[in-house]
Amino acid sequence: MSKRIVIHTDGAAKGNPGPAGIGCIAYREDGAVLFEHFRYIGETTNNVAEYRALIEGLTRALAEGATDIRVASDSQLMVRQIHGLYRVKQPHLQKLFNEVAQLSRRFEHFEIIHVPREENLEADALANRAIRQHNSGREDL
Repeated sequence: MSKRIVIHTDGAAKGNPGPAGIGCIAYREDGAVLFEHFRYIGETTNNVAEYRALIEGLTRALAEGATDIRVASDSQLMVRQIHGLYRVKQPHLQKLFNEVAQLSRRFEHFEIIHVPREENLEADALANRAIRQHNSGREDL
C-alpha cells in the first residue's frame, strides 16, 4: 500500500547571497499536516536554499515512510532543472541536483510541479521565519 504525501518547499535568501532559510510542509492524503520544518542555513543564494529545502522535505518524507511524493515549489528554475528542461550549470548546484535525484529514486512515485508563489505561502512563511529567528536570536518569531 502506498503512502502518498504532498510537500510544499521553499527557500529564501535575503540579499542573494545573504542570510537564508528553508521551509517545508507536508500533507497527508486527507489534508492533515504530517510535518512542517524550517531552519536557518547560513549565508547562501536563493537557488541553494530552494534545493536544500527540497532535500530536507524528501529526507523527512522518507523517514515518515512515504512512498508516493508530489512536491510543489515556486522555484521555476529548480523544477525545470529537475525535469531536465534546463541544464544545471553551476557545480555547487549540480551536487544538490544529484542529491535530489538520488533521494527521488527511493520513492515508488516522485513528482515535482511548479506552483505560483501564492500557492506556496506556508512554505515561504516557514523559510522566512527561520531567517527572522536567526536575525533576532528569538525562537518565538
